[in-house]
Amino acid sequence: MALNKFLGRFTNRNDNEEEYDEEVEVTELGAVRKDNTMILLEPRAYSESQQIADYLKANSSVVVNLRRVTPDQAKRIVDFLSGTIYAIGGDLQKLGGGIFLCTPNTVNVEGKITDDGLKGKEGKTSKTKSAEEKEEEEEYNW
Repeated sequence: MALNKFLGRFTNRNDNEEEYDEEVEVTELGAVRKDNTMILLEPRAYSESQQIADYLKANSSVVVNLRRVTPDQAKRIVDFLSGTIYAIGGDLQKLGGGIFLCTPNTVNVEGKITDDGLKGKEGKTSKTKSAEEKEEEEEYNW
């Protein structure tokens, strides 16, 4: 009963309801729904990589914004997540500068986002970009 009250906070159910239609797993991170939930995370250190991997293992999709870590830490996080995603048969897609979509094998992602529109025919960056956008592109160009 106490577990149901605890889980009720995460599933928007009344405390009186004892049965749940949704499958919920309780981990050290809290309750993680097993129904392809989308999680948005902005890690501030490499040590948070395991938390992202735990969400992926629990069949949640994760959008990771790496703009709050150094480029070296961001590369290490992407390397760690690449190994995790390989192990679970998932997918990793870059959405933009320092932003990645990580999905488990239970989620199908259709289409690709490319950076082709950002560069001119000669490989030079577009003149319409702000200095901040150019700096960010160079910083996360891995």
